[in-house]
Amino acid sequence: MKRTLFALAATLVATSALAQPVRPLTPGAIIARAPSADFQAVDPDDLLIIDLFKGGRIVIQLSPEFAPAHAANIRALARAQWYDGLFIERVQDDYVTQWGDPSGKKALPKGVAERPPAEYDRAAEGLKPYILPWKDTYAEQTGFAGPWPMASADGRAWMTHCYGMVGVGRDLSPDTGTGGELYAVIGHAPRALDRNIALVGRVLEGMDILASFPRGEGELGMYTKPAQFISIRRVRLASELTGPDRPYFEVMKTASPSFKAWSDLKANRKDDFFIHPAGAVDVCTILPPLRKARTK
Repeated sequence: MKRTLFALAATLVATSALAQPVRPLTPGAIIARAPSADFQAVDPDDLLIIDLFKGGRIVIQLSPEFAPAHAANIRALARAQWYDGLFIERVQDDYVTQWGDPSGKKALPKGVAERPPAEYDRAAEGLKPYILPWKDTYAEQTGFAGPWPMASADGRAWMTHCYGMVGVGRDLSPDTGTGGELYAVIGHAPRALDRNIALVGRVLEGMDILASFPRGEGELGMYTKPAQFISIRRVRLASELTGPDRPYFEVMKTASPSFKAWSDLKANRKDDFFIHPAGAVDVCTILPPLRKARTK
């Protein structure tokens, strides 16, 4: 009798377990389950740290893969402490936040190229990109080269103007910008700028700050009154900082199984909230997930 009751109880438990609905997998769950091997540490020489006078920190990952000359200029400007005391001077709604020298008269330090090459695109050869299977409005194909969102056509590749991407402000051609003026995209991806401006990286931390500043009242969102300018206390490379002041970041490898599963699911969400999966995704909506690493 006891054996019969035990068997019946086991059957009921098993039946109950089988009756429990299997919860659909979510993109967040894939990120949470991703093994450490599917993330890559960001080189501290590629992390630009902007600290504001009134508090707040912006962290940018530079891309020497697509803009080596401009990235070198930005590193040189940071090491020379050239950005210190400059300003956020332009905030245009649904477009960009820009910072630099409003006067345009601050002399560049030695070693900074005044006319870098036009690093608006590069040869696609050698990139080994992860190509997305969905159509794009602006290019033959899109995908990722390492952590960078890219588009390509006719043997050329370029980074795409997605939310949070960072570019170099410039004057009319042949000027390409030195890196003394930088901007971050704070609105819908202005992809028409692709191949017209040198993109140099992506904001990893501080987009909430960059997108929250008051919009400028002047042309193109420029601040028109000195009191509106937002002061920059200092700009450093992470490699120049020590202790708890130095941030560490990891970005999901776009060649990893986790990224493929995550991007596929982002295009075909079937969890409790989504009724009609899109069946497609835009390159700008699946920038590689990132996380802060432990302080070394």
